[in-house]
Amino acid sequence: MPNVIRVTVSEAARLFGIDQKTIRRAIKIQQLRYIVVQGRYKINFSSLLEWSQGKITTKNKLSNRGIGQYVDKWKIKNRLYSPDPKIFQKSDDNQKTDKA
Repeated sequence: MPNVIRVTVSEAARLFGIDQKTIRRAIKIQQLRYIVVQGRYKINFSSLLEWSQGKITTKNKLSNRGIGQYVDKWKIKNRLYSPDPKIFQKSDDNQKTDKA
């Protein structure tokens, strides 16, 4: 069973740079998968990502106000721990030959 990441409404709002009311509206109209734990919504993170990428305004807020604004600062300068690009090229080549 895969590990499922779940976040609260307030965490989701902070991560995506949107209002909590927006998240609650999406829950109400069943656009997000969630469970209720001790009276609090726990939103499935993968459904939250899918939902946010489907709307242009939400996607832009993620980039400008949410966690996306910090992505440039995360660039790894030490290549020792970076993945080798050749590995990805090999796996892409293998996938192309498998499809043919």
